[in-house]
Amino acid sequence: MGQKIVLVTGASSGIGAAVSGLYAQQEASVVLVARDAARLQNVARSIQQSGGQAHAYAADLASPEEVGGIANRILTEVGVPDIIVNNAGAGRWASLVESSPEELRQMIDVPLMAALYVTRFFLPAMLERRGGSIVCVSSPASYLAWKDACGYISARRGLAGFCEALRLEVKSARVHVGLVILGAVDTPYWSNNPGSQISVPTSHSVLLPTMAADQAARAIEQTVTGRRRTLTRPIAFRLLIALYALAPRLAERAMRFIGKRLRRKNSQANKRAQR
Repeated sequence: MGQKIVLVTGASSGIGAAVSGLYAQQEASVVLVARDAARLQNVARSIQQSGGQAHAYAADLASPEEVGGIANRILTEVGVPDIIVNNAGAGRWASLVESSPEELRQMIDVPLMAALYVTRFFLPAMLERRGGSIVCVSSPASYLAWKDACGYISARRGLAGFCEALRLEVKSARVHVGLVILGAVDTPYWSNNPGSQISVPTSHSVLLPTMAADQAARAIEQTVTGRRRTLTRPIAFRLLIALYALAPRLAERAMRFIGKRLRRKNSQANKRAQR
């Protein structure tokens, strides 16, 4: 069996860079895709300096034309991916009335439309080969809801539906489809989306701890190697998701309670930091 080809979107930082580095350590040929060419090259260079193989392709994943263009180049220059990690994501947490129509469209474009475009352009070759793995990285918003994150939650619900529908289409071709549900991860997402972190756990939370990017990367790898349909980390979110399915009103109250405690904790931490 030849060298694995792993394509990772949103690979210029955070979870994408971490999972790219993890697969490069396993001697896979890693294909890095993101919009920021300079940061993407930095990640590729770091992998190459450590003895790994990395290929960087800059593209706006919200553009089907650009995705189609780089897909043709990757198929020609590198080959058919064995693993696709749809990790690109954007969008701050805000209520519907606080979100402009343009911002709402951007929230849907990345991650949802980006995952659709990337998968669509590589899927025919994977189906012809009859094998591979496609993983989408999402958040508990795929199954839970909370206040003031309308556009964000809509996009993540779409990702879950995409995975469920795609799984039915590709099962006969032995292509695995997995959804990775991750809680708060310590990445540049928070600095890029100011105001979002106020409603998520801090690293001092016992039940819902903030994960490191390398922990998130290992969760993605476990989803692929175990051919898991869904993997949720931290595990406590599995309980909340089950509760939401069985008793949605009780789950909503639990989410409101958690949100109030976290907002109060973050407010207190901010006051201490300003002293």
